[in-house]
Amino acid sequence: MSNEPPPDTVPEGVPALEASTSTPEGEPPELLVITGMSGAGRSRAAAVLEDLHWYVVDNLPAQLLTQMARMMTAAPGGVHRLAAVVDVRGREFFADLSHVIDSLRAVGHNYRLLFLDASDAVLVQRYEAVRRPHPLQGEGTILDGIAIERQLLREIRERADVLIDTSELTVHDLAREVRQAVTGGAEEALRINVLSFGFKYGIPLDADHVVDMRFLSNPYWITELRHLTGRDAPVRDYVLGLPGATQFIERYVDALEPVLAGYRNEEKRYVTIAVGCTGGKHRSVALSEKLAGTLRESGHRVVVAHRDLGRE
Repeated sequence: MSNEPPPDTVPEGVPALEASTSTPEGEPPELLVITGMSGAGRSRAAAVLEDLHWYVVDNLPAQLLTQMARMMTAAPGGVHRLAAVVDVRGREFFADLSHVIDSLRAVGHNYRLLFLDASDAVLVQRYEAVRRPHPLQGEGTILDGIAIERQLLREIRERADVLIDTSELTVHDLAREVRQAVTGGAEEALRINVLSFGFKYGIPLDADHVVDMRFLSNPYWITELRHLTGRDAPVRDYVLGLPGATQFIERYVDALEPVLAGYRNEEKRYVTIAVGCTGGKHRSVALSEKLAGTLRESGHRVVVAHRDLGRE
């Protein structure tokens, strides 16, 4: 179990391991070793890498790094990007880290070393906030544990390829720093999920925005359209031809742009826009497809789904 605290600025807690199965053609495997002071944000950094589709292993004994590196492959479906969090939780294993990373390069495994640090005052504050001991303090104080850890990490810190001081960083600042370190500044596109639904079946629980299309006339009451869906041309043309339909979509997308920009700035990587009508079959489906198309034309990454299509 980790003794690294979950402070307000750089909280603890890494999601479940996620293996990346996408292997960019022609690119060599990437190995990132994450270490640093306890409480400096290693777990947050690991979570950011998981969001970037790295395979992340937390609390890995240093001696297992070489074996993990052998798992990496450029073949489709293999582990292409591996991030290993190595820290004092490994106890005696941690002392071998310098030797292990030397041996990695000797056998042809290139790696980068990411070191996270923070001032003593900030680390003490974070530990006191969560009322947990430093993993190395023993019978001493938190500062005693920090001093021991700094001494253990001195050589590794000097060898770091990337050094991030998290003392003054917020959660979002740290995420941007880590993203910059591993992508060279390339911005990951915000994923927009457009989901049609029927109000009579309930509003989607994970919706960030809910759009009510019940102000438009319902094609259900037109006999020849009743048994079709918003994906069929007659229904689509009918709905988009209704007064205010296309104008609403255009103005809604305009209103969304600053919101989506704000999400990216706050490190939110996905948003769900739920578009509803009575049964989730006609208006919401046609307008979801139109909304998604308009957003794509503006350069956004969009996925469309129809939750209640096919229900009676």
